[in-house]
Amino acid sequence: MKVAVVYNISHADLAHYENMAVPAAEINFEPYFDIEHSSPLDGYNSITRALCEAGFEAYSLNIFDDYNAFLADYRQNRPDVVFNMVEYYNDKPTLEMNFACLLQMMDIPYTGAPPMALATCQRKVIAKSILSSLGINTPRFRVVSSCGQAADIGLNYPLIVKPSMEDASLGIEDESVVNSPEKLFERIEYILHHFKQNALIEEFVDGRELNVAVIGDRFPRVLPISEIDFSLMPAHLNNIVSYQAKWDPYHEAYHMARPICPSILPSDIEAKAKDLALKAFKALGARDYARVDMRLSRNNELFVLEINPNPDLTEDAGFMRSSKAAGYSFRRTLRRIVEMAWTRRSKAPKQRLPKSDLELSLQ
Repeated sequence: MKVAVVYNISHADLAHYENMAVPAAEINFEPYFDIEHSSPLDGYNSITRALCEAGFEAYSLNIFDDYNAFLADYRQNRPDVVFNMVEYYNDKPTLEMNFACLLQMMDIPYTGAPPMALATCQRKVIAKSILSSLGINTPRFRVVSSCGQAADIGLNYPLIVKPSMEDASLGIEDESVVNSPEKLFERIEYILHHFKQNALIEEFVDGRELNVAVIGDRFPRVLPISEIDFSLMPAHLNNIVSYQAKWDPYHEAYHMARPICPSILPSDIEAKAKDLALKAFKALGARDYARVDMRLSRNNELFVLEINPNPDLTEDAGFMRSSKAAGYSFRRTLRRIVEMAWTRRSKAPKQRLPKSDLELSLQ
């Protein structure tokens, strides 16, 4: 079976990653993780290699902001399954759903969430409204398009201010947590100016951050819960998973927000978190794999922050951390995701999946 790992990184972004290294002498803290200069290409290549090791004829394809690049490749190579890793198009996250739409119209089996789920989860206000309507706890919020709309916000400080239609923690920085109207207006202006979209304002839930991974299609299951440990976060940084904490190995927050998997939780809270994750996964139409981010408040109340369909699948990322804790290897997890996509195909003769060294363990 031929699998195309399709992603989208522009030439400008590739150049940015190549030039982002910071001299070690400029780091004024003790790093916890190894500081390595890497590119997203490394992650996509490792996924492609793992799929080859799992028995597939896999190759990777960067479409460089051009759907025609995929169409040309498809005419030539005819992959049986597309491992869909396209997140942005022309630097617009709201166009993530469009590539999944293209695959669906062409009747090509593809991994991950369908277009509607991608669109809904991308629009955080809609996602939160759906969750709230189903009785799923989410922080109280408002969405504004100007500072004037926040003059009488009706929410309790501290607040956290986010772009309303971004993912991967883009736009979430230490300054996102605000404790006064002045700082709130300042952050709203930043979001409106830099991201050209509404600002989402939530009551900040002080407590523990939980990442609950869900895998499956018709019968999804929850994997062991991962937690981001803030116990070593310095006083001058907020206990949040900022963009820097996720993606910038040269930033202090990256080394002080440390993952623990599985998280040590009271059995009743663990059970409730898993139940909430499944409900949220199904409510927003996620599929194959997703990560549900939650906060556990200091009085043990759970709040769903957001659902991340098609989350990062690199080997050291949160989803794979939970999968490993469940006893599944990197390539076994990837193989399972391809299997689900292949099973959904609507027009294809029955065909046995390729044999591999993992076949017995997957039965």
